[in-house]
Amino acid sequence: MSFNPLSAILKEHKLEGHNYIVWKQNLDIVLTAEEYKYVLTTECPPEPAANASATVKETYRKWCKANEMAKCCMLASMSTVLQHQHQGMNTATEIMNNLNNHFGTQNRAAKSLAFRSIMTKVMKEGTSVRDHVLEMMSHLNQIEILGGIIDPESQVTIILQSLPSSYQQFKLNFEMNKRAYTLAELLTELQPAEDLMVQTKAAMMSSRSSSSGSKPGKGKKKAQNVVAPKIAKGKKKRVNTNKKQSGKCFKCGEKGH
Repeated sequence: MSFNPLSAILKEHKLEGHNYIVWKQNLDIVLTAEEYKYVLTTECPPEPAANASATVKETYRKWCKANEMAKCCMLASMSTVLQHQHQGMNTATEIMNNLNNHFGTQNRAAKSLAFRSIMTKVMKEGTSVRDHVLEMMSHLNQIEILGGIIDPESQVTIILQSLPSSYQQFKLNFEMNKRAYTLAELLTELQPAEDLMVQTKAAMMSSRSSSSGSKPGKGKKKAQNVVAPKIAKGKKKRVNTNKKQSGKCFKCGEKGH
């Protein structure tokens, strides 16, 4: 195995049993970086015949070497007791299956939690779509590490469903185009859509602000025109009750009342 600083992760966090989930996640990182992870998901090719082509022989040799290196990574990062139990096994897959049988309860609980997290996660309006998608991708990767299988098309669908209503037009365009996005391509397409929505919202706010700034002046003039006649009309109707009546009283004939 070539020197890789990531391998120090396994050395510092050896598998004891109770830490199986964390150990498995760290192992996935190291095997991916070293390009050995594929031996956990592919069977060993048949041993080539003496007259087999160079390509067939190289494929077999490469798989056997990757398998041995993956086994070394796994055994070197276990407690002494676990090493003794697994060192006689022929493939890295055999070791992983046995570990899963021993500590699978932890694995199933973590997988269930990861599934719940990704199915209930909803992006909040106004937050970063990039951060949201990266978080969703992290949950999907964790599910894969724990042995869960979600096909690429379903992964994209799950992320689209977690977007808020402001991305409805993007979702409609996606359905109409019937394009097969990878998660990376989906993120690349979502970011310009987010920028466009932010610009559109800013333009609408600016337009509303300009419109509201011109209306108060007109309203004030109308109020003055309406109120003034009412005040004048009210003054005409006011009667001075202290003024003495002129002329003679039609009853008693006296003046002044």
